[in-house]
Amino acid sequence: MTFAPLASDARRIRGWLAAFRISAAITGVFLVLLVVMMVTRYGFGSDLSWTPSGGFGLLPKEIIEAEAGINLSTIILIVHGWLYVVYLVIDFALWRLARYGFGYFCFVALGGIIPFLSFFFEWRVPRDIKAIIASLAPPTPEDVRA
Repeated sequence: MTFAPLASDARRIRGWLAAFRISAAITGVFLVLLVVMMVTRYGFGSDLSWTPSGGFGLLPKEIIEAEAGINLSTIILIVHGWLYVVYLVIDFALWRLARYGFGYFCFVALGGIIPFLSFFFEWRVPRDIKAIIASLAPPTPEDVRA
C-alpha cells in the first residue's frame, strides 16, 4: 500500500518547507562554528571566549574560568544542539505531511551532524518536496472544507 500526501495538505507542506529552509541554513552555520570550535579546543587547547580583561579571543579554559569569562565555545555547542532538535522536528513534520520515505527522512536528519550537508539539503529537499506537491491533484471542495 502506497501512501501519498493529501492535496489539502499542500499549503501546510509549503509552510513547513519554508521553516525547513531557514532551519537548515541556521543549523548549518552553527555546525560549521561547532567544527571550528572543536578544532580550536582539541587541536590548540583553547576555547573561543569573552573575558572582561582580555576581550574576545582564544584562551585556555583555565584562564576563562579564572577571569570569570564567558566561554563562547560552550554556548555554540549548546545552541547547535537545540537548533538540531528544531531541525529534526521540522524534518519530521515534512516527512509526516509529504510522506516521503523513512530512509530519506533519516538521510535528511544527517544534515545537522555532517558539516555542509544541511546546505545541500536546504537546496535539495525543497526541490523534492515541490515535485511531490506538483504531483498532487488539485483539492476538491470537500478537501477545502476539511
